[in-house]
Amino acid sequence: MKTNAMDVLRARGFIKQTVFEEELYDMLGKESVPFYIGFDPTADSLHVGHFMQLIAMHHMQQAGHKPIILIGGGTAMVGDPSGRTDMRSMMTKETIRHNVECFKKQMSRFVSFEGENAAVIVDNGDWLLDLNYIDFLREVGAHFSVNRMLTAECFKQRLERGLSFLEFNYMLMQAYDFLVLYRKYGCCLELGGDDQWSNILAGANLIRIKEQKPAFAMTFTLLTTSDGKKMGKTAKGAVWLDENKTTPYEFYQYWRNTADEDVEKCLKLLTFLPLEQIEELCRYKDERINAAKDALAFELTKEVHGEEQAKLAQGQAKAAFGGGDAELLTKEVENCATVVDVMVAAGIAKSKGEARRLIEQGGVSVNEDKVTDVNAGLPAREFVLHKGKKVHLKIVIK
Repeated sequence: MKTNAMDVLRARGFIKQTVFEEELYDMLGKESVPFYIGFDPTADSLHVGHFMQLIAMHHMQQAGHKPIILIGGGTAMVGDPSGRTDMRSMMTKETIRHNVECFKKQMSRFVSFEGENAAVIVDNGDWLLDLNYIDFLREVGAHFSVNRMLTAECFKQRLERGLSFLEFNYMLMQAYDFLVLYRKYGCCLELGGDDQWSNILAGANLIRIKEQKPAFAMTFTLLTTSDGKKMGKTAKGAVWLDENKTTPYEFYQYWRNTADEDVEKCLKLLTFLPLEQIEELCRYKDERINAAKDALAFELTKEVHGEEQAKLAQGQAKAAFGGGDAELLTKEVENCATVVDVMVAAGIAKSKGEARRLIEQGGVSVNEDKVTDVNAGLPAREFVLHKGKKVHLKIVIK
């Protein structure tokens, strides 16, 4: 075995809660352990909220353990109440199937599907959708206390607004997933965000009851800013890993704008840079912290979109905001009051009508923000104008 995965995860700040910690640590240091992380396919792309799970899988696999990626094709038909104040909308089987295919492509950048401890992808719809309800209640439901379930954080915050019986089943189904994966793959460890603690613990307990074998739970700290807000959200919504939803440039700029006090944490959790290098980058808390922000943005963009796109985004950002000259052309324009005026004056639209159509089609952004109003004014005397994925101009208003 290589370095104990728990040492790596702990040193980089991942681990929030575990059970039977000493026993788990000993096992991870001696043998290859099949583990799983679940992803509900509620969109056709992963987003920054999934980032830590992907990085954790990578660290675990590098330490010799086998990742089992569970796609919630069955549980997505119900919806996880954890961290929500409302009920999720129902999804069709066709939508779920499409989203699963999108996930597989993105995950392949982080884990290997070849080799001795190759990752595997499974869909819990394969066993949940055809369950006999009475059999399920007898095998699984009999081991759950309703009183105890109602004390779980994932349910408590929903009780006041109303928790459907449909969602109340979610914990049982996730626990059953763990049991199925134990029986099929010998999977004895489930990982996930700390908001999943109750669900993960329920599965480990179910295996210990049904199989009389050890099973373990480990959760990770949630990716939040220093003031407690979840990272990965912008005024436009989630920061996606799909370049058609969040362009590599927008993705780069999101991380480049990380608050000073959050940079070191993000470098440890989300990049593969050595801890010594991170410590050196973050040693200074003055303007020199910008070098750490540059490293964070470049490394994460490289992880998700590849080195070529990362270099392009870095060049665009430096040209726009740091005085670089490698990637962005500068256009000086005058007598412009709106974005439409600028598009015509800069030559990226032949007419105001064409400029308006491009905006209506969602193909125009100013700096990091998509333009949605055809009458939008100008944000500043200098800004970056984007048309689609390939046209990026630094605009200077004379």
